[in-house]
Amino acid sequence: MFDILWRGIVIGIGATVLMDIWAIVLNRFFGQAPANWAPVGRWFYHLKNGKVFHDSIGNAAPYEHELALGWISHYVTGIVYGLVLAIVMGQPWLAAPTFIPAWILGIVTVGAGWFLLQPGLGIGWAASKTANPNKVRVMNLIAHTVFALGLYGTALLIR
Repeated sequence: MFDILWRGIVIGIGATVLMDIWAIVLNRFFGQAPANWAPVGRWFYHLKNGKVFHDSIGNAAPYEHELALGWISHYVTGIVYGLVLAIVMGQPWLAAPTFIPAWILGIVTVGAGWFLLQPGLGIGWAASKTANPNKVRVMNLIAHTVFALGLYGTALLIR
């Protein structure tokens, strides 16, 4: 079991790093705004008070370390997803990883953003309150496909 756990942790970290590299590429070459993890950190901070959904996370009381908490929560979430993949798929998949299970998980995880985090931040279900919700949705699907490639690629590297 320890083997599955450490591999899941490493797979989650590797996938999250690839997703962050993808965001840097989008920023540098296509002018896409970089990820700002401070609102996510503020959202996680307010969960302790039982507040899940905000009209606007910007109106919630700030937290001094919200950017750090946002980054930490980003990586912890990636690790949890890596662990889920490793535990569900088990040793046979870890010995011979295939892309499809990683991609299915990557796409399924978009739901957490669309139906928990985005409404929690106050930008609506599946970014419905943003200026261009369809662009956000497509970018989410692409980013989580990159995350899936990271899950798969990292699993290949450590098999």
